[in-house]
Formats: sequence, C-alpha cells, structure tokens
Amino acid sequence: MELTLHPSAKTCRACGREFAEGDRVVSHLVREATGEVGRHDVLASEDAAYTKPSFVFCSWTVSYKARRADENPGRTLKLTAENLFVTLGDPAAEPNPANTPMLQFLALLLERKRLLRPRGLTTDGERQIFEHVRSHQLYEIPVGTLDAEFFIRIQGQLDLLVGPAKTATEPVATGV
Repeated sequence: MELTLHPSAKTCRACGREFAEGDRVVSHLVREATGEVGRHDVLASEDAAYTKPSFVFCSWTVSYKARRADENPGRTLKLTAENLFVTLGDPAAEPNPANTPMLQFLALLLERKRLLRPRGLTTDGERQIFEHVRSHQLYEIPVGTLDAEFFIRIQGQLDLLVGPAKTATEPVATGV
C-alpha cells in the first residue's frame, strides 16, 4: 500500500506562523473537499482552534525538525504502510486512541510482510509488542478483537485513503 503525500509543512495551517525547531506539531492525514488525500500540519497550541475537514484518517504529534539540505524530497513524499505505522506508533509521539484501529491493521499487515515480529504482550496484557525488523525498535500496540466488524470498519477507512479495490470485470460471453 503506497500513497503519495506532501512532506511536513514549514508553516502552521491555522495561524501561518513558521515552525521553529522543537515546536510540537500535530499532523492530520485528511480527505480534502476535492476528494484528495492531504496532510495538514498545525502547531499543537493552535490545534484546538483549527477547523479540520469533515474526514480525518489519523493524527500524530511530533517535534518539528527542519529538513536538511541533503534530504531526498522524492523519497519523503512516498507514504507507505510501513512508515505510516512507524509514524503513528512512534513511542516518542503522544498516543491517539483514534489511531488504534489503523495501527492494529497496519501491524497485522506488516507482520504478514515480515517487517514486524511479534514479541509477546506487555505485563498487563493490554498491548502487543512488535519489533520493527529494520530498526529493531519496539512498538506497543493495544490488543484488539480482529473480527469481521473490525475489518469492515477499517476497509471503509482504507477505501477513503487509497480508493476502493478494483473489481475484476467479468468477460462478456459472445453468442455464436
């Protein structure tokens, strides 16, 4: 699953102020009024006053870091399932319960792709521990019930995010 997305903004979408190194920035992955997927970056202090679009896929909060001159902008434009999981599940980021179903689904997807390894449960049994194969970073994802209702709900989010699955067209029978 890949999605082309703009990199983090340099200014706050709510107030227009430039971000400074270390500012807390809330990023929202949204469906624009035009139907396209977009990213809105807002200072954490301005987030409550910011009017969000009608549909927000997920949100995360990070400390702002200015882009380096040698950074490859083309590479940062591509948002994959793996780096969406790494961004949303970042232990340093503030947890957002609204992202839990997406994190659970991405963890399942990345485990099947062998990019995450399950490492058991936390001592309280509330979170599943996964190890990211490339970075060896540990992520704790809330345990959930992966039932039919869960997959129907997450399918709706994914359809809005990357578009509905293409259905195979049936061949047209020609009469002789």
